[in-house]
Amino acid sequence: MEDYTESDRITPTPPTTNPIDSWLPITQSRSGNAFTSTFHLLCSGIGLQALLLPVAFASLGWSWGLVCLLMAFIWQLYTIWILVQLHESVLGTRFSRYLQLSIASFGGKLGKLLAIFPTMYLSGGSCVMLIITGGTTMKLFYQIISADWSTSYAKLLSGAEWYLVFTCLAILIALVLPNLNSLSGVSLIGAVTGVSYCSLIWIVSLARDRPQGITHDPSKNVSWDVERIAGILNALGIVVLAFRGHNVILEIQGTMPSNQKHPSREPMMKGVITSYIIIASSLFPLAICGYWAYGDMIPQNGMLSALTEFHGQKTAKSVMGITYSLVIMNCLCTYQIFAVPAFDNLEFRYVLTKNKPCSPWIRKGIRAFFGGLTYLISVAFPFLGSLAALIGGLAMPLTYAYPCFMWVLIKKPKSYSTIWFVNLGLGCLGMVLSALLVSAALWNLVYKGLDANFFNPR
Repeated sequence: MEDYTESDRITPTPPTTNPIDSWLPITQSRSGNAFTSTFHLLCSGIGLQALLLPVAFASLGWSWGLVCLLMAFIWQLYTIWILVQLHESVLGTRFSRYLQLSIASFGGKLGKLLAIFPTMYLSGGSCVMLIITGGTTMKLFYQIISADWSTSYAKLLSGAEWYLVFTCLAILIALVLPNLNSLSGVSLIGAVTGVSYCSLIWIVSLARDRPQGITHDPSKNVSWDVERIAGILNALGIVVLAFRGHNVILEIQGTMPSNQKHPSREPMMKGVITSYIIIASSLFPLAICGYWAYGDMIPQNGMLSALTEFHGQKTAKSVMGITYSLVIMNCLCTYQIFAVPAFDNLEFRYVLTKNKPCSPWIRKGIRAFFGGLTYLISVAFPFLGSLAALIGGLAMPLTYAYPCFMWVLIKKPKSYSTIWFVNLGLGCLGMVLSALLVSAALWNLVYKGLDANFFNPR
């Protein structure tokens, strides 16, 4: 977004009002509060990536699985706290977009270099993955409710057509909601459905009989050391990537009013605490109960696949249909949250060129264009989920490393003090872990191969 010079981030500037902020989707409305932030954080923080946690436990085992999950939860919660505190770290300036804070911290060129790819992937890439997941789940849902699947018209719909149905629904919602603050109701629905399907899946898995022959000893399933190391690294990747939404933390805080007496960080932190208590109460039982129920037999696609594979015939169609419908609604709602930064950036380019706000028709055209672009990518690369570990590893520093470095660069704590060591240590550890996860993902692709079904959604 806006470029900030070196002097901007070192010397406090007097309060200024940027009229462009009132024209853009993220900051157009600043009437948010602790409740709306809780809804947004829950909707963006709970997703299908959490259903892979039992897969990570299958490689890590009980003890290390729980330790790694708890450490990742605390670490990412700390970096959220950093982002919230840095939102108004320069007098008179609100960093309402991650890229703005990155430029203010690292400088213009390096800030853009470090932040543009991960924010772009976590916005547009997440929308693509939601189309793939939502479209596929729509097909499964229709299969459940169809009285005669063999003769149903929906049987004639291809994977690409199911993706199109999902994309059209998602963009229709985006067309009627102009800014991030107006999405609070949608985020509430997304939060409720996300918590509901996570809870429903682990409850059903716990209530049903466990498959025969499962084991909880990860060392029994590998035959050589390299495979074991790669499996552990991939499992660590699943754990650290189970927590998402850092790319919209500053954007959510940007929807709140702020002044010296009542800074925006106060209601934002209330929302963070509330939402992450709920997230923890969803993710930890999901990981523990899922691993207990399926052990080493957990499918690589996670709990939703396990539910279908092991209990699909024994579970009432109504339960399966409710689960799939909750997943679909959650995907539709989450699409809105992750699409807003992309809408904001596209509108910013228009505003910067024309020096006037987007008209309603221009705004609708931009959103339709983005929907078409994400649909095209989802059809062209329906195997994008297979690359999630690789791309997620590249984007991981945005969550675990960059905020720690930003704190040191902006707040300038005393050299060699405890907080200085903690932030530099966590930042460096995050960068090293990112490199290890990318290496493990590449090795896994080379060893197991990639089913690259270009333009052939299934």
